[in-house]
Amino acid sequence: MKGKLAFVVGAGVGYLLGTRAGRQQFEKIKGWASDTWNDPRVQGYVHDAEQAATEFAKTQGGALKDKAKGTFSSEKDDATSTDETSTWGPSDGPLVDADDANPDGPRH
Repeated sequence: MKGKLAFVVGAGVGYLLGTRAGRQQFEKIKGWASDTWNDPRVQGYVHDAEQAATEFAKTQGGALKDKAKGTFSSEKDDATSTDETSTWGPSDGPLVDADDANPDGPRH
């Protein structure tokens, strides 16, 4: 299935870039994409997403940094306390769970 999809995508890109009609179609698509991106409604959503990401980084950045440091130091301590070769990285679950990502939400 992946091979067929790759072939179809490759054929489509080849048509768009390799033929005059394809280049004209590509220019139409490019113009439509540019118009859509510059639409004030789309830019409003982009601005909202940027604000949400910034707010999340401000509120959760310190907690994520502390968890990363704690995980790194505990893994480093585990690696130096055993004779076995271990893989680096968290071994007991995700770095951030759902409760950390949404501290004001309901707890499970």
